[in-house]
Amino acid sequence: MTYDLYLGDYSYSSWSLRAWMLFERAGLPRRLHLLDFDDPVPVAQQLASLVPARTVPTLVTPEGAIVSESLAIAEELASRHPEAGLWPANPAARATARSLASEMHAGFGPLRDHCPMNLRTAYRDVPVPEPVIADLRRLETIWDHARAVTGSDTPWLCGHYSVADAFFAPVAARIAGYDLAVADSAAAYVAAHLADPAFRRFRAMGLARGATLARYARDYATVAWPGPAPRPARAVDHGPAENAACPYSGEPVTHYLETDGRVFGFCNAFCRDKTMADPDAWPAFTALRTAA
Repeated sequence: MTYDLYLGDYSYSSWSLRAWMLFERAGLPRRLHLLDFDDPVPVAQQLASLVPARTVPTLVTPEGAIVSESLAIAEELASRHPEAGLWPANPAARATARSLASEMHAGFGPLRDHCPMNLRTAYRDVPVPEPVIADLRRLETIWDHARAVTGSDTPWLCGHYSVADAFFAPVAARIAGYDLAVADSAAAYVAAHLADPAFRRFRAMGLARGATLARYARDYATVAWPGPAPRPARAVDHGPAENAACPYSGEPVTHYLETDGRVFGFCNAFCRDKTMADPDAWPAFTALRTAA
């Protein structure tokens, strides 16, 4: 059972991040289709073949049903794949997670408007208006409440990673990327997202594909991305590589990177560049690098 998943730009599409995290965390099969945010053609027109969809993410089920709301995508996947644990099994935790995801889906407009998601850039000295401060205090309240109700002893809100956490992943990116002050418990939750290998893979793909879009930039001082510092790596023009086949596709290598004084090969520039952006986020590459 393979789905078709239509996403926007990895670096800027916050709702695309939510849907991708659901699939990635649950290990669900999908064919990815990326829309171009740098294209003058509006997103709705780029989705013209998928009426009535107008936004990303959009999911097409194996039967051809079109699901184009993130919360609906989450519920549909949870119904079809109960074994994936997208909602907590415990009733109180599940009810809490559903409440969290619904509030995120419908709220926090000031934070979204003032701090659009931008996984390419991080800022400091960002002015924070009162409505955004109110959103941050509300996030602290509901995040602490979720932990109190569920007794979560994991980095996540309701026990194991759930739909609620996927929905708050872009919020964590905003808090970190705009250096917004939050309580220690909220800061720890944000740090858990930034360290999550799945989140890091999504960000790495954004750095490897797509343009830097000026309309998302803000006139604040910039700083290094606040997540874990990636292992240094750089593209090189030629091998020989330690591997003859790409760690992702199994195809013959044609593109190369160097890290820790070693050269590895990939089947195309994107496979190389997403790995170069954050080598330790990719299990297949880590297995290749540590096998020798």
